[in-house]
Amino acid sequence: MTGLIEIDGSFGEGGGQILRTSISLAALTMKPVRISKIRAGRPIPGLKRQHLSGIKLTGELVDAAIKGLEVGSTEVTFIPNQRQSGLFSIDVGTAGSISLILQAVLPPAVLAPKPITFQIRGGTDVKWSPPIDYLHNVFSPMVRQLGAIVEIEQKKRGHYPRGGGIVLCRVTPVKELHSLDLVDFGELKAVAGISHCVRLPSHIAERQASSAKEVIRKSLDVEAGIETESYSKNEDHHLGPGSGIVLWAEDRNGTRIGVDRLGDRGERAEKVGEKAAEHLVHEVSKGRAIDSHLADMIVPYLAVAKGESRIGISEVTSHLTTNLWTIEQILGTSMNLEGTIGELGFLKITGN
Repeated sequence: MTGLIEIDGSFGEGGGQILRTSISLAALTMKPVRISKIRAGRPIPGLKRQHLSGIKLTGELVDAAIKGLEVGSTEVTFIPNQRQSGLFSIDVGTAGSISLILQAVLPPAVLAPKPITFQIRGGTDVKWSPPIDYLHNVFSPMVRQLGAIVEIEQKKRGHYPRGGGIVLCRVTPVKELHSLDLVDFGELKAVAGISHCVRLPSHIAERQASSAKEVIRKSLDVEAGIETESYSKNEDHHLGPGSGIVLWAEDRNGTRIGVDRLGDRGERAEKVGEKAAEHLVHEVSKGRAIDSHLADMIVPYLAVAKGESRIGISEVTSHLTTNLWTIEQILGTSMNLEGTIGELGFLKITGN
């Protein structure tokens, strides 16, 4: 096919990141793309069920013709046809991460012709993916600085393995995104967070929050405003047990950096809160405006924003470098990253 962009899905960390970004940017630019060697280095290569949901939902945004959309497939061809708007719904059917699906569908959605609403059922608090609380409190405010409005409402939580979480995401698109100049994290103004538990005793959420507050008080000399969320036995309609905490720090300019940690079987609630708080203290100590989790999530938007963006990153990750490579393959965007994996980073990126 003329103009078909070929992407090697085994490049870099070789996981679902390349797949999500490739499909997302194909929908955003209306360029056809073929991704091969999908998750080639994983114990079980190819598409998993949650990947199918992300590709399918992104395809609905642009009425795409899709080949290879099946579990285990190592090659997908995605051909956009026409932009769509309105309400889009999908049920992952497992605890597959809703956040990772949103990572794929939101870049084309923020530049859609009309408002879009997503209703997604799956996992809200899942290992190896950002919780919905992080997207709502850290990611969405950053996207708003670029000009688009992404409102994320968590209707019900879903933990591994049963899922059942429900999220509504309303997108008010714009014709073009603003560039971003955010290098340094300024003077600390406040620390906040949400500590939750479902189908578990309420004291678990309280103990997570209490231990986090203590670490933050001692290390950052501020009182953290951490909300607790739990349910009585009669009110708790979640499908399975789980707990977790999301924390964020905000500077005097309104910039937020955040962290998260899930509870795990055999790990005391105090340790969950303590580890999350220590991670936040570490991120704040780096003095950069973009935390290590947000960096790879935000660069696709900067790559299509108007003008030059400059961001300071608390830690360069393999997810970030892989995303930058993927963006370059599809958009040819001019990017300059200073810093190697595990180090502080500074990124200059000129949008198309």
